[in-house]
Amino acid sequence: MMDQEVEALLAARKRREQAVDTAGDSADTASRQPPPPMPDHKIDQQIWLLEHPPLYTAGSSARPEELLNPGDLPVYPTGRGGKYTWHGPGQRIAYLLLDLKELQGGQPDLKAFVRMLEDWLIRAIGLLGVRGYRRDGQIGVWVDRPSPMGAMQPAKIAAIGVRVRQWVSSHGIALNVHNNLLSYQGIIPCGIHGAGVTSLHDLGVMVSMDEVDGALKAAWQIP
Repeated sequence: MMDQEVEALLAARKRREQAVDTAGDSADTASRQPPPPMPDHKIDQQIWLLEHPPLYTAGSSARPEELLNPGDLPVYPTGRGGKYTWHGPGQRIAYLLLDLKELQGGQPDLKAFVRMLEDWLIRAIGLLGVRGYRRDGQIGVWVDRPSPMGAMQPAKIAAIGVRVRQWVSSHGIALNVHNNLLSYQGIIPCGIHGAGVTSLHDLGVMVSMDEVDGALKAAWQIP
């Protein structure tokens, strides 16, 4: 379904660019006449909020040895970046169908887009009272969580895995709200050995999915 939406957005962009070229040609050959109006083929940028049934997905750089014990859960290869991750009930997924040329003022930048998504998630959980942060060389959002010994340790609360084709994005982010964290034992999450995984409820932030959606919507900013 998302691939069809990406194709539609790419086709709309091509029609807009062709309309601009046609308008320019008309102005050159008949400079005394105004160019024809450019047809409006714009498709709105889209963000879809949803939950998946329990499953694992493999990104483009996933390695077989990082799939430890999937059990009865299906494993789906995807075209997104990254490695293995889990999706399921209690986790908020946001799929992002965005034209980065339009979003970033004609100068698309994949690394800047990923940073933008990290900033979005950090702002969103901040509205819920949780301090999130980045870790060098590890895409996603992290928080501090007390270990069994009482010391604070980093744990991942949100993952990012996107695909960009002709500067149109697909796939997106996954934020752990009240999902079963034991499912992560079947994989090496995001290929990071020894990394902890947490959720908002695991941190004692007992928010509803509607409240999470409200925070995501309030925190969304276009640079």
